[in-house]
Amino acid sequence: MSVLTRDEAQTRAQLLDVRRYTIELDLTTGDETFDSLTVIRFVTRADADTFVEVKPAELRSVTLDGQPLDPETLDGNRLPLKNLTAGEHELRVDAAMRYSRTGEGMHRFTDPTDGEAYVYTQLFMDDVQRVFAAFDQPDLKSVFELSVKAPEGWTVLANGVTEHTDGVWKAAPTPLISTYLVAVAAGPWHSVTTEHRGLPFGIHCRRSLAPYLDADADELFEITKQCYDRYHEKFDEPYPFDSYDQAFVPEFNAGAMENPGLVTFRDEFVYRSAVTDTERQTRAMVIAHEMAHMWFGDLVTLRWWDDIWLNESFAEYMGYHTLTEATRFTDTWTDFGVVRKGWGYDADQRPSTHPVAPEAVDDTASALLNFDGISYAKGASALRQLVAWLGEKDFLAGINTHFKRHKFANATLADFIDSLAAHTDRDVHAWADSWLRTTGVDTLTPRVTPGDDGTYTLQVERTGSRPHHIAVGLYDLDVADEGRHLVLRERLALDVPQTEPRPIGKRPTLLLLNDGDLSYAKVRFDAESFEGVRTALSGLPEPLTRAVVWNALRDAVRDGELPAAAYLETARTHLPHETDLALVQGVLGFAAAQVADRYLAPEERPAALATLSSLCRDLIRRTEDGDHPGLRLIAVRHAIDVAAHPDTIAAWLADGTVPGGPELDPELRWRILSRLAVLGATDEAAIAAELERDPSATGREGAARCRAALPDAEAKARAWDAMFATDDLSNYLFTATAQGFWQPEQADLVRQYVPRFYEDAVAVAARRGPAIADVVGRWAFPVYAVDEETLGLGETCLSEADPIPALRRKLVDQLDDLGRALRVRQGVRQA
Repeated sequence: MSVLTRDEAQTRAQLLDVRRYTIELDLTTGDETFDSLTVIRFVTRADADTFVEVKPAELRSVTLDGQPLDPETLDGNRLPLKNLTAGEHELRVDAAMRYSRTGEGMHRFTDPTDGEAYVYTQLFMDDVQRVFAAFDQPDLKSVFELSVKAPEGWTVLANGVTEHTDGVWKAAPTPLISTYLVAVAAGPWHSVTTEHRGLPFGIHCRRSLAPYLDADADELFEITKQCYDRYHEKFDEPYPFDSYDQAFVPEFNAGAMENPGLVTFRDEFVYRSAVTDTERQTRAMVIAHEMAHMWFGDLVTLRWWDDIWLNESFAEYMGYHTLTEATRFTDTWTDFGVVRKGWGYDADQRPSTHPVAPEAVDDTASALLNFDGISYAKGASALRQLVAWLGEKDFLAGINTHFKRHKFANATLADFIDSLAAHTDRDVHAWADSWLRTTGVDTLTPRVTPGDDGTYTLQVERTGSRPHHIAVGLYDLDVADEGRHLVLRERLALDVPQTEPRPIGKRPTLLLLNDGDLSYAKVRFDAESFEGVRTALSGLPEPLTRAVVWNALRDAVRDGELPAAAYLETARTHLPHETDLALVQGVLGFAAAQVADRYLAPEERPAALATLSSLCRDLIRRTEDGDHPGLRLIAVRHAIDVAAHPDTIAAWLADGTVPGGPELDPELRWRILSRLAVLGATDEAAIAAELERDPSATGREGAARCRAALPDAEAKARAWDAMFATDDLSNYLFTATAQGFWQPEQADLVRQYVPRFYEDAVAVAARRGPAIADVVGRWAFPVYAVDEETLGLGETCLSEADPIPALRRKLVDQLDDLGRALRVRQGVRQA
């Protein structure tokens, strides 16, 4: 499939004005294909040739202005339109299109619980051509008029309100939107509806999840309404569409997609099992994020994919900020600091790093790679820094000017900066150049110098080039509390680089740069402050402050400046006293998945697992009173994951409960069975029995994960063939199988598959496309083979095997992480 280049898009945008799409889809033609009839009305501004994109199973007929075109002229995904004259035209394309099993285009899923089928679209970037013919680029906005013929008993959801007669559903014509934002979701949905401010709101899921959606419907609607109201307080432009549906769909690749009027979410957000309040907060943040896109991305859309930050960075920032302002989740920036900032920092230190706003993205394949921790987390961090520097009043004024100037149209970075500049005397153009056009993470290091009078001054050394407006926290030990807690003496506002040293008075126990996490930078500690962290980290009064400290320790481990074992020691000392769930989850996750599994040598891993098991037992004992169910659930999950011996968790599974609770729900049962499979303490019969107990889609994934994790040569061969020898696995079943396959306890058993991975990964990615390539590179990579041989094999693959861009990017990142792990093991400091 040919990818669209930036130059081609610019040329076509100058030529065309696309007025209207009339699309008829027929979903009653079978399980493999559906019918797609598209009529496009457009105007050419000059005599010229151009092309339309379509990727059919069968192209039946094409007519242009009533004259037939030869379907055989279709070249890959491009249908040439020759000798167009200036003026109005009508293109009619009749095709059969394939359903997808990879979450791209029109995805089809059959629920194993009840046999019901569901379909939904994911047309992002360039997948609209898998569903209907289109001039597929974001700056050729148009009106879309859609009708869908569906089986009896189905409901069809779309961007606008739908009505149906005799099995044909018609959606209200859209305002001007981009092709990638068109959406359809069809099936026997379970729906809950309400109305807010005269607008219909709906939430939808497959029927087998109905009880779980109903249980959370009030919470979901409350969050949706609170965010909706808060955005209307912030933005002058009202919500620009005629309804607001949120559909929780199966086997969805992303967290969610901002289709106007019909947001699609992965249906893991319909919770079948117990979750923590932080997980509920994450779901709420995704709701807030996607609603922000109704303005940032849908009302005003990027002109080309080099400005994806105008979509994602803003939605990320607004999601967290608005959730804090408008809902019961008032501490969301801690979760951002723990989860999202690390994602951004890691991505920004790899060879694949890129600016938040690159000056040119050559084509759609390159653009797809940039939806990463930089465009989301770093971009949102940059906006948080901008607001701290500019002030929220001027920031919001600039946003509202931007909406007014470009509503239902397209915009660029330059357009947005001009809108901001209209409301401030600050040099926002220079700010954009230093923050959005550059790569890498700055490092801030304090230099504390004593004076003759017993007081101290602070000079911050910066590695990097960005200006930072930060807070510096000065913390003293609380002598009345036997030194277990730290008390904030003062927060100083500081601009880096400094013009002169800053007086700080007496020497604090802890001097913390970037307290409050308002900037995007790695921070270091001076020796006295590190000692304060080591002895009293859990005694810091605010969770966001503790998040900044834990991130600094995490960065120091990754950079080879803090031994991995010292991080474990700090976690063992302080995590038993932690109250914030996001911090407990984040620290345990890093300690297990990175420190124990990758950064420590194999012979050191058993001791690390013992430390983590002991820590989890402490947390479980601490929560026996039942007052901290979320903390207990996190501790139980991690106790399962790091169990080195099967006896305790096998007893939990047999009893159906952890002593003192919780009772084992499906998620915990599959988690235990997966760990037992790794340890060789279960078998196929037990897996089959559990699948009979839980025959849901999630159960099928759990069974696939367990079967691939069995320490048996035949089980490994079957799992490998399922992933690479056939194309039968859906995106989710492929992921589950890959997650089970590689285990650090089974290094010798799977060693033969390490060299096989590269050849087989390149082949399956070429056959199945970017979505599966992403899964292969993320989950099927041999992450536990931390050695020079694996690194060399990967580098040879990159230089000789020509993997498709989506896989190449994943391999580049994985190999860089592997090299970093090797250097951490060797005690090598790294930038």
